[in-house]
Amino acid sequence: MRDICLSDKLYLRDPQDTELGRRLINESIRLIDEIGLEQFTFKKLAHRMGSTEASLYRYFESKHRLLVYLVSWYWAWLRFQIRFHTHNIPDPSQRLRLVLGILTRAHHDNPTTELDEAALHRIVVNEASKSYLTHDVDENNQSGLFREHKQLVADIASMVSEIRPTYRYPHALVSTLLEASRKQLFFAQHLPSLTDTSGEQAVEANIYSFLEGLAFGTLNQ
Repeated sequence: MRDICLSDKLYLRDPQDTELGRRLINESIRLIDEIGLEQFTFKKLAHRMGSTEASLYRYFESKHRLLVYLVSWYWAWLRFQIRFHTHNIPDPSQRLRLVLGILTRAHHDNPTTELDEAALHRIVVNEASKSYLTHDVDENNQSGLFREHKQLVADIASMVSEIRPTYRYPHALVSTLLEASRKQLFFAQHLPSLTDTSGEQAVEANIYSFLEGLAFGTLNQ
């Protein structure tokens, strides 16, 4: 967890600097995963942790800022995974396929970190859109709250541009792939009539096949 460096605009005090802050992050992931963002409150989190609301508000001014922090941590962790697994691969098409595989396997927990990535992935699938679909999105963007998301998109978009330098919409394609990777999973789990990725075969394989077809069909590869 400490290897991930996030924008200091996301918090009042860096939760990674203290034991209480790290517990706040771990327990908030578990609680939001259990009850959802709507039912989540700092009061409930403080009770769960045996702490006080006031001590938690020293780290985040609201549960929305906490959500943005958690989602940003996920994007930064995903970016780290992508860089680690693709940095020695010269072929950009192969790198992009590896990226799509990472996106579809991101719901598996990584035992080498302190966080429950499987629970965090469920939060991203269910709640991530709420981090930016707000009235204050422009102000939050100017403040740098979405830096990690934009950096991830830029990294993958550079692969798209390597594959087809004349393609005009690399960032639009990549942001669509990121959204589809989580929304198709949500639809498969909860609204199966809105997707074709649920069914007898593994959902993970179906989503990968869909993303690969979308990406390389668009790029005519």
